[in-house]
Amino acid sequence: MHSLSIPYAADLLVTSGKSPHDLEEELRFLLAVKLFEMHRLSLGKAAEFCGMVKLRFMFELGRLKVPVVNLCDNQIQDELHD
Repeated sequence: MHSLSIPYAADLLVTSGKSPHDLEEELRFLLAVKLFEMHRLSLGKAAEFCGMVKLRFMFELGRLKVPVVNLCDNQIQDELHD
């Protein structure tokens, strides 16, 4: 498995009020959300990416008001015509 290292300043920990582990977990979750929104990851793959079960990831998307059904215009048209 590949990994990504993103440096961040110590003051980010102070302003977030989180431990390094919790902040890194949150950043990984937010990256998964953005990749899901951009159609780069499916719901299941985004959940897996941030270490969540799919149902919890769906709940967290709802909490952030991110639509769980993430279809592009062509997919919506296909669904409406079937």
